[in-house]
Amino acid sequence: MNTQIFVNLPVKDLNKSVGFFTQLGYSFNPQFTDETATCLIVSDTIFVMLLTEAKFKTFTPKVICDATKSTEVLLCLSCDSREAVDEMVLKAVSAGGSTYNEPQDHGYQDLDEHIWELVHMAAMPDGQQ
Repeated sequence: MNTQIFVNLPVKDLNKSVGFFTQLGYSFNPQFTDETATCLIVSDTIFVMLLTEAKFKTFTPKVICDATKSTEVLLCLSCDSREAVDEMVLKAVSAGGSTYNEPQDHGYQDLDEHIWELVHMAAMPDGQQ
């Protein structure tokens, strides 16, 4: 079995976050979705649990990072081409997200200002992409 990753992110407004990521072309697993959380499907092995801040707080005694002032995580997704990177950034900005830095490859911030980096690597090690 391939290892799966479930990244957990707190969000201020779950419905707005679902709308944002829907505009980017993502879908959600209804099995892990209720009024406090949803499971964004990135691939067959990568999932992002978008959790209301109240739900997120049930998993940790620590204070939730204010992503407008601090960075708690950098999310980086590979893309098939440089054009795919540009297209996803345009979708994210059109959906209400923002860019956070001068383009290197590209990336965007979601509505809660979590940073999502996108990269196209022309030369990946053998068998990886």
